Amino acid sequence: MKLLVLTHAEVEALLPMRACVALMADALAALARGEVQQPLRAVFNPQGAGGLLGLMPAYRTGAEAAFALKAICVFPDNPARGLDAHQGGVLLFDGETGVPLALLNASAITAIRTAAVSAVATQVLARADASELTIVGAGVEARTHLAAMASVRPVRRARVVSRNMERARRLAEEVRAEYSFPVEAVADVAAAVAGADLIVTATNARTPVLRRAWVAPGAHINAVGACTPNARELDAETMAAASLFVDRRESAHAEAGDYLLALGEGAITPAHIRAELGEVLTGAAAGRTAPDEITLFKSLGLAAEDLAAAAYVYQQAQTKGAGTWVEF
Repeated sequence: MKLLVLTHAEVEALLPMRACVALMADALAALARGEVQQPLRAVFNPQGAGGLLGLMPAYRTGAEAAFALKAICVFPDNPARGLDAHQGGVLLFDGETGVPLALLNASAITAIRTAAVSAVATQVLARADASELTIVGAGVEARTHLAAMASVRPVRRARVVSRNMERARRLAEEVRAEYSFPVEAVADVAAAVAGADLIVTATNARTPVLRRAWVAPGAHINAVGACTPNARELDAETMAAASLFVDRRESAHAEAGDYLLALGEGAITPAHIRAELGEVLTGAAAGRTAPDEITLFKSLGLAAEDLAAAAYVYQQAQTKGAGTWVEF
């Protein structure tokens, strides 16, 4: 038996952003229809460890049945070491025999599919004319979210802000030639989000980096960074003022500190979650209802997304002869 191994660079080459946006829309709609099954991810956070380990399995039914398992370590201090905070692999299995098919670099899949899901949320929730983009954070997800937002909205200007101004400046300089619009580094979050109608928070912050007073009417927010119950990127006032959409209710109730902390403070109730993104995609729930409405997508990341991305990359690799086959 042979296993296909795909590196970070190979996954990036085989999973272009626009293709991944379409994949993620299909995956979230399939999840909403019950065609994909996944449990809540298991998180192992040992006392004294510098990070945690997450296990994310999923199963897809139908003619192209498949299992996938992502094993991912999250180490928040990695960016200071020049490493992605997410480290791990995605194992893809044949759905009929259970035979392992491929091992893919999980850092690349996570970075691309997370931004692609934010793009799907932006497609269905942001105003059609939204064009002023602010990204809070200057790491791996900031870079992929620039590409994702530009693929679904007519961005006229992008501002990047980080607690490390040098990182924001470096990112802006590195990507500037890739886009027709200006990308500038800004030192202050309040100034960076002033007038923005597209906001992405992609940080490892544990306390709010975005305040309600800074958010313009009609803005759409993709909150990506906080993925544990005791961490948040948004203050409770922002959560209360926004129409809240999630990738999965079960995940939000268990993991979303932005939601759980605001809930614990009495700023919102459990009914504050308007819908899952898949429900909007299938027409089971409404998205934006007014031009001045603030919409918020709280992203946590789902195994169903990893399965869809891994299966696509595996097919592309076979077609294009990419990757390395190893005896297993």
